[in-house]
Amino acid sequence: MVLKGVKPNAITFANLLKGCSHAGLLGEGLNNFHAMESSYRVAPKEEHYSCIIDLLSRAGSLTEAEEFIKGMPFEPNAFGWCSYLAACRNHGDKERGEVAAQKLMRLEPENSGAHVLLSNIYAKERQWGDAKTVRKMMRVGSLKKLPGYSWVDVGNKTNVFGAEDWSHPQQMETYVKLESLIDQIKKVGYIPQIDLIPYDIDDGMKEKQLRYHSEKLAVVFALISMPLGKPIIVKKNLSVCLDCHSAIKLISKVVERTIIIRDNSRFHHFSDGSCSCGDYW
Repeated sequence: MVLKGVKPNAITFANLLKGCSHAGLLGEGLNNFHAMESSYRVAPKEEHYSCIIDLLSRAGSLTEAEEFIKGMPFEPNAFGWCSYLAACRNHGDKERGEVAAQKLMRLEPENSGAHVLLSNIYAKERQWGDAKTVRKMMRVGSLKKLPGYSWVDVGNKTNVFGAEDWSHPQQMETYVKLESLIDQIKKVGYIPQIDLIPYDIDDGMKEKQLRYHSEKLAVVFALISMPLGKPIIVKKNLSVCLDCHSAIKLISKVVERTIIIRDNSRFHHFSDGSCSCGDYW
């Protein structure tokens, strides 16, 4: 744009910073943020500050994100706190996660996401009492976790899957294929991320809950229903979960198929054991 004589504006920088965040371009994102006012006379707004919180958080730079938040001219919005909280969950930072959750709960008391993430943080620390307390807060406040669904088109039919909540003529065939694939990917490095399950149950039950997530079911159903050589395209209403992301990378490797998942924020192209997102999403 600059080379063509077009001056970037606030919208340009918002999209640029989001792109840097999703691509893991930490240095480039920070440089563009600082250049907004100094080089282009574009004053950063709430959305630009939130993008930098997201950028730092995704990179695991939680200390830097905390310092950035403290230096902001205003309080972060819900998107900023949610990004920070999700990173605290991913990196096991309970203290910062508690602060972010409280801020997010005050901004959006009707949003169950803060409670779910905080419960996951406590579960990862094996603080089952605290995790149970957070879930009780959700019940008292009549907050429900948004259920995750995945769907895939085969022929002229859209097939919808919910975690352990679906019925289909090929249900048993899908389960059998899934069990086989789990065994295969374990041999090439898959380790179920049981710490994502926020309940004090035995590890076998946690692994079972992870196994039947909707995106895994949709991918496996597509594998047994679609011809070789045809890309598999699955859509999901929420972000793909960490465990499913790891599993589907390895599934793409062992079955030698391209798998595409469109979640609520981006496309994930899985091929030969890797994803186009570079594990940033």
